[in-house]
Amino acid sequence: MDKLIITVACDSRTSYPINHYCPPQEDIAGVAEQYIDGIKAGAAIAHIHGIRTLEESLQADGKQVSRIDHDGWKRLQEAILAKTDPVMQFGVASARLGEKVKLMTLHPDMMAVAFNAHDEYFNPDPQFPPKRMMAIHPVEELLAYAKAAVEHKVKLEVECFHTGAFWHLEFVRKQGYLQSAYTTLFLGWPGGTWTPPTEKALIYMVDHLPKNCIWNVSVMNPQKQWDLLSLAVSLGGHVRVGYEDNPYIAPGELAKNNAMLVERMMKIAQGLGRDVATPQEARRILGLASS
Repeated sequence: MDKLIITVACDSRTSYPINHYCPPQEDIAGVAEQYIDGIKAGAAIAHIHGIRTLEESLQADGKQVSRIDHDGWKRLQEAILAKTDPVMQFGVASARLGEKVKLMTLHPDMMAVAFNAHDEYFNPDPQFPPKRMMAIHPVEELLAYAKAAVEHKVKLEVECFHTGAFWHLEFVRKQGYLQSAYTTLFLGWPGGTWTPPTEKALIYMVDHLPKNCIWNVSVMNPQKQWDLLSLAVSLGGHVRVGYEDNPYIAPGELAKNNAMLVERMMKIAQGLGRDVATPQEARRILGLASS
């Protein structure tokens, strides 16, 4: 069993607007510090969201997604890399193809791409208005991402909210791409692509993964996250923690920073007897070039 790769996703203002500990995205230094502390606590992958603007309604092309401020992403990446050297993974998988490919020119190690439709509805606190993201990602778009990733030497993070994403992965493989893949399984994310945050659902997804997949788990459910991530560790998968997925260190108690969430994951891994990968060890596991 490989060492455990921990990903930290530090931005929660979209999914958990009540989290007053999370700096606003415009505070580049503050957001960077959350990532730096998370990496120092034991995470190997930084899943970053730079400055972006979520569209307020469905657009003419049928999408309601985030528009990317490329300079804001560049500044955040530089601020993180000035003090740490994680595997750099660019998120916001719902954004439009052209903007995501432009982000590849910033040379991240990895790029998140949803291999199923986006239909997300964040409203955990009714005192705040809901946040919605909607987009179809057809196979033609996924092939374009795969080609661009080869051109820019970026490894795709294949985001899978349900098993239909596996079908898309196999389709792309038939065209010669992604013969080995890094996949993230999303449980409990609200919206029309929801998969229940249960042990049976996780095992079902793992059992049906295509061959030659390294798999990672993200759980958006404060009540079940730690149980399911513990199961993932035991099954040989990798895990993602951080404010985006679950900002609670205990029921009703917000973690004062992302490092606390990473530290809790480190203790769980230790209790289960699984060593945790450094960023350099994660690069070897993922087949990435050394930095």
